Amino acid sequence: MLYLCIEILTAIKRNNVQMHATTFRNLGNIMPGQWWQSLHRTMLRGVLGKTFRLVGYTIQYGCIAHCAFEYVGGVVMCSGPSMEPTIQNSDVVFAENLSRHFYGIQRGDIVIAKSPSDPKSNICKRVIGLEGDKILTNSPSDFFKSHSYVPTGHVWLEGDNLQNSTDSRYYGPIPYGLIRGRIFFKIWPLSDFGFLRDSPNGHRFSDD
Repeated sequence: MLYLCIEILTAIKRNNVQMHATTFRNLGNIMPGQWWQSLHRTMLRGVLGKTFRLVGYTIQYGCIAHCAFEYVGGVVMCSGPSMEPTIQNSDVVFAENLSRHFYGIQRGDIVIAKSPSDPKSNICKRVIGLEGDKILTNSPSDFFKSHSYVPTGHVWLEGDNLQNSTDSRYYGPIPYGLIRGRIFFKIWPLSDFGFLRDSPNGHRFSDD
């Protein structure tokens, strides 16, 4: 048995030597220019293959990230005083986007929406009225009160800080389609970590 194994190994080694010799003879027959062109083409194919794979992965993960932010939600940093004391300047919150896709926005929800006066910027306000609701359109401190009805497909937005908020009292009800997400949870600061508090202006939801 040992002799048989030695014979097999010797035959394999002999065949390998012959194959290497044949390979070297073939390489020797290739002109230097042809050899360089062949190597160049091989390297180019390798680089292009890696590049296309990288681009494919980038597009794939980019689509996943887009779908996550578009349909699930994401972390948002708020700025400005209009939602004080509920949300302070530089507070970090989590906004979910499923409610707007399934028309689950309710009165009292805090939403992020495209500004009707500047589509490149977002606003953070509270939903005071939905379509068909009767809304007090001026400030509670005004002597004469005026009311209006929210038209179909629109919502009425106001900041919790009524004295320092540019909202639907100035630009009117906004289309529902401008809503980007619903804020319901505060992440930062840790001292205020948790679900957002109710509106300090609850009387404005059902003012007659």
